[in-house]
Amino acid sequence: MSALSARLILRLALLAIATVVVQDAVVSQISLFGVTADLTVLMVASVGLLTGSLTGAVLGFFTGLMVDTVLLQTLGITSLLYIAIGYWAGRLRELRDPAHGLVPMAAGAAATAFAGVGMALLQFLLGVQAPVSLLLAQQIFVTVLVNTLLSLPIYAVVRRVLWTALPDDPRRRRRRAYTTGGLSPLQSPSAQRAGQLNRSGR
Repeated sequence: MSALSARLILRLALLAIATVVVQDAVVSQISLFGVTADLTVLMVASVGLLTGSLTGAVLGFFTGLMVDTVLLQTLGITSLLYIAIGYWAGRLRELRDPAHGLVPMAAGAAATAFAGVGMALLQFLLGVQAPVSLLLAQQIFVTVLVNTLLSLPIYAVVRRVLWTALPDDPRRRRRRAYTTGGLSPLQSPSAQRAGQLNRSGR
């Protein structure tokens, strides 16, 4: 976290607080197909995809604490799940550098399924009265579908909020250079020099 700028840390904190407030005050009151969407898990996964495993895990921990506090449930349950979600979303970015536009959708679906199944399992292990039944499995499945539809818009919002504050990444520099008329990173040095000579000759 020492490499993060103060501006990025502030934006991450405000993003987490705003997401938890909107989730509890607005989204939790809206039922879609008998379930409510979960924006917090999508936000944590999106931050992991954009910033990496360490930042995703730390943000997941604090977001989970806020969720547990607001819902008046055992502290640490949601944090444990969100740490794993933020970390593995960040590892996906670091190891694979996913560039496909549907990666946030797949990550959101996987994160929602993990959170739903993990929460049910942890509550069962803690002795909470939450019986495992076909209805619970159906609710988790429908929640995954709803969150999958929302994952791309949530990712776009998170990306817009954080993009200018993210550390300079060589991959971002290559994309900016290529889209602004620079040379493609796939070109060889000789091809680059030839292209420069042709342009200078004109």
